[in-house]
Amino acid sequence: MALKERLNRPEFRRLIVGQTVSSLGDWMGTLALMYFVLALSGSTTAVGGVLVLRLLPSALGAPVAARVVTRWRRRSVMLTSDLVRVGMAVALPIVPWLWWVYFWAFMIEVVGLMFLPARDAAIPFLIGEGREEGKNDHDTGTLELANGITMATSYGMIPFGAGMFGLILWVSERAGWGGHWRYVLVFWLDALTYLASWLAVRAIPDLGPGPGEKAAMERDEREAREEHGFVNALKLRVVRSVLPGIAVVALGLGALFSLGVVFVKGVINAGQVGFGVLVVCFGIGAIVGLLLLHRKTGSLLTQVRAATAAQGVVIASMGGLASEPWSFVGAVLFGAAATSALVGGITYLQESLGGVDRNLALTAFHSVLRFGLALAALVAGGAADLLKEAGVRPLGMVPAQFVLMLSGLVVLAGTFLIRSPEEAAPT
Repeated sequence: MALKERLNRPEFRRLIVGQTVSSLGDWMGTLALMYFVLALSGSTTAVGGVLVLRLLPSALGAPVAARVVTRWRRRSVMLTSDLVRVGMAVALPIVPWLWWVYFWAFMIEVVGLMFLPARDAAIPFLIGEGREEGKNDHDTGTLELANGITMATSYGMIPFGAGMFGLILWVSERAGWGGHWRYVLVFWLDALTYLASWLAVRAIPDLGPGPGEKAAMERDEREAREEHGFVNALKLRVVRSVLPGIAVVALGLGALFSLGVVFVKGVINAGQVGFGVLVVCFGIGAIVGLLLLHRKTGSLLTQVRAATAAQGVVIASMGGLASEPWSFVGAVLFGAAATSALVGGITYLQESLGGVDRNLALTAFHSVLRFGLALAALVAGGAADLLKEAGVRPLGMVPAQFVLMLSGLVVLAGTFLIRSPEEAAPT
């Protein structure tokens, strides 16, 4: 009953509702951005650049954003970020120039960096912590569940965002909107979802910090300065044992999302709606992966290895077979495998480490994941473009098909780099 009471608090519910709507818009906007860039450039490398724009600001600017949150009230940071992103999302599709689209996409992500740390820091306050000096009236399990619900508002919206994207494109085509105007409606609806988030946050009177939080933040900053930062994380054997797995998972994710549009349109001939269905299947697979985690057996490191190997097999077979039915089935399996590997990796670090070491390890985890996604998207897209320009069809395959298959084989080979801490120790 106490757990239900904390998670049913009106302020927490308002935040979750606003984030659910905003995440729906984010996924619609991400898919629209990939198609918009492909329409403007005709380049799979340019589509891969979309992932770089989405991920690079988070990988480089998160520490700066965290410092911003400590200097301004969380509620003010969140409200300002949402309003600024409303204007940016409206402006992005108006001018059909690639540099213009890239600029606003990048700026939306930079502003998002201000919002996310403020939101995450507010969650303990909303479920009970920090309202009274020296009092901690939540337990760890409750906080973990609250964080899980918040994360679900993002990743759980993948299939719904993809479905909405396909529906809006269908409506646009029926209405006779051609050129870049087909995507304007998607981005403007995305802008409205930021406004919905702003309204939800505005209805929350206080997001902290609580009376006891300022001293805790100052203490954490002093501890962080005593460490050696990101490089220090790589000295931990536990981190070195699992990071190769995260890197190859990122390779598979980046390659699939970079080549997905071209693969669906040019290889299996499923069209724009087919790409939306592919992303929906990936989201369904992610949910399936989360549900299956409760039935897993064996160690977490074994889970990471098995899931990463499964991901590699699925990607390689999707590219090699180039079958529309198998591509959709494979997307479900891919989503389940990727989720299992990532959740297993992050849980392994959380359980193996504590204190500052845990913070450093999780920083390394997210940095490797984001940089890996961006780099893989660029390399896969660039390789496909080079093969296309050279007129080469390796093994009789379309370039995007061959690169996708090769990416899967690289992921499969990368599983041999995942080792136990004892094996990861320097000799």
